[in-house]
Amino acid sequence: MFLSYLNRKEKLKFLDLAIYMADIDGEPTVIEKRILNKMFAEVEDVRQEYTFQKSESIEETIDFFVNANSVVKNVVYLNLVTISMEDDLYNTSELLFLEGIQNKFNISAEKRRDLISIVYAERDLRERASRIVKE
Repeated sequence: MFLSYLNRKEKLKFLDLAIYMADIDGEPTVIEKRILNKMFAEVEDVRQEYTFQKSESIEETIDFFVNANSVVKNVVYLNLVTISMEDDLYNTSELLFLEGIQNKFNISAEKRRDLISIVYAERDLRERASRIVKE
């Protein structure tokens, strides 16, 4: 979501974080793979450049975004939250990873709540639309 706000290099670095997030708790679930595919489609302009391998240092990848503007940090964090919340499975590794990024990006608790509410609102809308279509 909103990955078009990122420049070419930011998109490539984001994909590293996204794959790391999906792999953090083991093999990605079907739902996580579906979310990753949606994100890959959203960054189609850099997809050919991406090697589909996690970076050697996830810390370096995170640090790449530390000096980015707040819009970039918020978009990256929002999409990582989306990956973690989509499968409804609570995972401590994901939570700790997100907390570390939140701290490094200086995202306030209030902004975190706002970003998480976007994820819930999108899920609720999809579920409601699905019910209406199936009626």
